[in-house]
Amino acid sequence: MVDFAQQLVNGLTLGSLYALIAVGYTVVYGIIQLINFAHGEIFMVGAFGALSTALLFFRSYVDGGQMLPFWALPVMIIGAVAASVTIAVLMERIAYRPLRNAPRLAPLITAIGISVFLQEAVRLLYGKIPSFPDAKQKVPFPKIAIVSGDAWTPFGLTIQRSTIFTVGALIICAAGLFYFVSRTKTGRAMQAVSQDPDTARLMGINVDRIIVVAFVIGATLAAIAGIAQGLQVTNVNFKMGFLAGLKAFTAAVLGGIGNVWGAVLGGLTLGIVEAMAIQFIPGTFGGSSWKDVWAFAILILVLVFRPQGLLGAKVVDRA
Repeated sequence: MVDFAQQLVNGLTLGSLYALIAVGYTVVYGIIQLINFAHGEIFMVGAFGALSTALLFFRSYVDGGQMLPFWALPVMIIGAVAASVTIAVLMERIAYRPLRNAPRLAPLITAIGISVFLQEAVRLLYGKIPSFPDAKQKVPFPKIAIVSGDAWTPFGLTIQRSTIFTVGALIICAAGLFYFVSRTKTGRAMQAVSQDPDTARLMGINVDRIIVVAFVIGATLAAIAGIAQGLQVTNVNFKMGFLAGLKAFTAAVLGGIGNVWGAVLGGLTLGIVEAMAIQFIPGTFGGSSWKDVWAFAILILVLVFRPQGLLGAKVVDRA
């Protein structure tokens, strides 16, 4: 029973991370029907943005291997969000907006190109900084008071402090996004654009601005997820966005892409499936090396028997 509860905690932690990234996927897709495969790299840029902020403002702590004070966390969040949002807005303006009326294959290939470009740009840029002697290796992420340190062990369970941050970030971000979309003027404009952008434009809504807002929201959540990842595994790497982005996309599809709560449910489901597969599938087909296989097997089953995803988001095809 303790093993089951421990894996449930591990699954919720991992799933919360996937969900934070997946919500960014689904917000952008809900507005412009674009699968932004470079979103994983926005997540990666956020993690490196937080790390760079720590090096800029708290260099003495980092060089001395000391734990940063807790008030450094909001400063690092601001730095991470600034980096991710800047890249996301430039991406939308330079790469995606000119292709908005192009065949769907064009922005898809462009997204893959942007993904590779950002990976290599970060590798080359940070490889020139003395603190990053080899950007191909995992770079240590600074520890922060309260959200780093010794794990808690209630009732025989092991709960890392970073778990509280990750799950709490998901709850706060999901609730904040729900309030924003349902209660604010901009949020209602986003709903209108997602249903019919041409009619929304005729009603006086600035569709281009709404699309930028969608990218900003997605990038903000991805940046927070990047910090959560750094705190959990205590390091970052320029390739970290590829698999995480793929898993987040899987979570969005699993829950019903275009549905915010579906992305949250899909992320949590995916994380729990992976954690349980590691612990409870015996023999050759069990263990951590097979967790990705079982995660994608669940996705295939859902798409076969319920193609619209768990929450059945209905998305109008505008092609």
